[in-house]
Amino acid sequence: MRPFVAPPVRWGAALIGIGAAQFVVAMGVVQTRYAGYSLLTNYISDLGNTATSPWHVVFNASIILLGGLAFVGILLAWGGFPAGGRRGLGLLLLLVASVAAILVGLFPENVNPSVHDLASLAVFGPGGIGLVVVGSAMRPATHWAPYRLGSVVLGAITLGALLYYAPTQSSNTTFLPGLIERLIVAPILVWALAVAVHLGRLPVRPEPRRPAGT
Repeated sequence: MRPFVAPPVRWGAALIGIGAAQFVVAMGVVQTRYAGYSLLTNYISDLGNTATSPWHVVFNASIILLGGLAFVGILLAWGGFPAGGRRGLGLLLLLVASVAAILVGLFPENVNPSVHDLASLAVFGPGGIGLVVVGSAMRPATHWAPYRLGSVVLGAITLGALLYYAPTQSSNTTFLPGLIERLIVAPILVWALAVAVHLGRLPVRPEPRRPAGT
């Protein structure tokens, strides 16, 4: 049986879903305005490069919005996730990733490369670990059971791709860097959309009935 959730959980789910969805749309739109852009070889952050991306303002604003909506959404939806210490740790890591996403947009790759690269890693690493930890907190025989394995697998894909990506970036030997970076980011976005839909479908806790005449 699906449990009732407090109204803020619904609002949080909506913010998480809107944040992820608008970012996916923004990436697609900005790519169409970037001549010669390749999903295989161009980095996602190239879309926010103020020197080469015609619609860099759209991309940078979108990833800032993604981070802001995800941060507030996670806080509001906190009580809708499985209770326990692993929930707290996993969601805290996702909050870190949300703040880092804001920094990615505030410091484009060509404006402040050092801060941008650190912020990107702070999205990738905590984001992937957060998915695995939150997924491990989704106990069997609950409404979260169908999402347990998927959350862990998505987090593992992010971390596996990151383990290849980070060392080869330092040596400039990454094969198809655009594709690898998307294997890091896509699972986090897919998870956010799936969780937002799930939380948004849970019934809201009804208001307690007041005695007649009060």
